[in-house]
Amino acid sequence: MSSPTLTDEGFAADWAQWHAGHEAHLSAPHGFLAVTHLHWLAAGAAALEGAPGHWRVDGDVVRLVLAPGESLVLDGRELNPGGDGATLTFGPIAERGGINLDFGAAVLELAKRGGAYLLRPRHPENALLRGYRGTPAYAPNPDYAVSGTFVPFPTPRATTVGAAVEGISHVYEAPGEVRFRLAGQDLALTAFNGHVPGTLTVLFTDATSGKTTYAANRSLTLAAPADDGTVEVDFNRAVNLPCAYTDLATCPLPPAQNRLPVAIEAGEQIPFERRATS
Repeated sequence: MSSPTLTDEGFAADWAQWHAGHEAHLSAPHGFLAVTHLHWLAAGAAALEGAPGHWRVDGDVVRLVLAPGESLVLDGRELNPGGDGATLTFGPIAERGGINLDFGAAVLELAKRGGAYLLRPRHPENALLRGYRGTPAYAPNPDYAVSGTFVPFPTPRATTVGAAVEGISHVYEAPGEVRFRLAGQDLALTAFNGHVPGTLTVLFTDATSGKTTYAANRSLTLAAPADDGTVEVDFNRAVNLPCAYTDLATCPLPPAQNRLPVAIEAGEQIPFERRATS
């Protein structure tokens, strides 16, 4: 094996810095590893484990009744200021949107997924978070960082995909596809709009899925394409979605056309937490 070039060393150093930041985000005190429960809200008022009060859905809003002495904080504002009890209304919340409510050391995520409201308490003492020891990943390899071309669709396509939990689906707007060549093959991935305007997100599986990488999905964020459509596709930065770590996630599955026939031996692998069951 030849010695790594300075370019290879720089590539590996850049990846290591990026991955350290990704790990820090994942293992934050109220990150996804801190989720303790997944509660789907319904029309009937119900007490929910890990949260105060009684919760119910009323049309497209959520009603919460806090009992005397119960405390909940939104953006630094106590929602039961007199301590005598309160009736609160949240929403409407947009699909894939949410708000965070402080409940002691925990944060309650109130969100909408698949057209339904859910509540996910996140606690920094959750066993999954406390026991987290990092995510294994392939060593960074420049061969899996290729130049691609973003080809926009004539009009963005509403694309429905399944979810990691049964009974819901997700609808994303796909502005186009990313075409590239890897392992001697011409390939393409349908891209969704990323969280940051202009960026793209691709969900995919490949020939390593269910073997060395998580079976259901991996995700890759792409920087905004250049004016000529050129975009960097660096699979070394492919990451797991929350469902790779916990069943309390509603992660989307890749569209059928994003099942790559090649082995992408780059990016994050099956988490330690799933290796006994994957």
